Amino acid sequence: MADELYVDIVTPDDRAFRGHASGVRAPGVEGSFEVLKNHAPLIAALGVGPLVVRTQDAHEYADMHDDRIVFATTGGFLEVLDNKVTVLADAVELASEIDVERAQAAEKRALDRLQQGSSDDIDRERAEAALERARGRLRVAMGQVGAAR
Repeated sequence: MADELYVDIVTPDDRAFRGHASGVRAPGVEGSFEVLKNHAPLIAALGVGPLVVRTQDAHEYADMHDDRIVFATTGGFLEVLDNKVTVLADAVELASEIDVERAQAAEKRALDRLQQGSSDDIDRERAEAALERARGRLRVAMGQVGAAR
């Protein structure tokens, strides 16, 4: 399909998606952005949030929203080169596969650790990062993505 992007989403453990798409919306560390056909070459750091792939092949995925496949990601990198988008994600999860109860429990644990306080800055940073990941997963699972169409 010459008029589209080719998208490859991988983690250290798995390949989450490989196929053609008309666009990708990603949670950059400087704010979300969208990649369309003929995008300039780019390497961007990803933050926590929704990764949305617009594709006609979305019927393969249980959490298809019209023509979108929605993933939650916890960071990584995205590269665009010659209409190929490669996402190297720390972790990525289909929105429909997120265990909401587990994410809520992780959020509670992180909040408890932050409320207990600690003189150790590393523990505080880890708790803040865990809280951000849990809340990001919950937002994606509950459909509060706000992805552009």
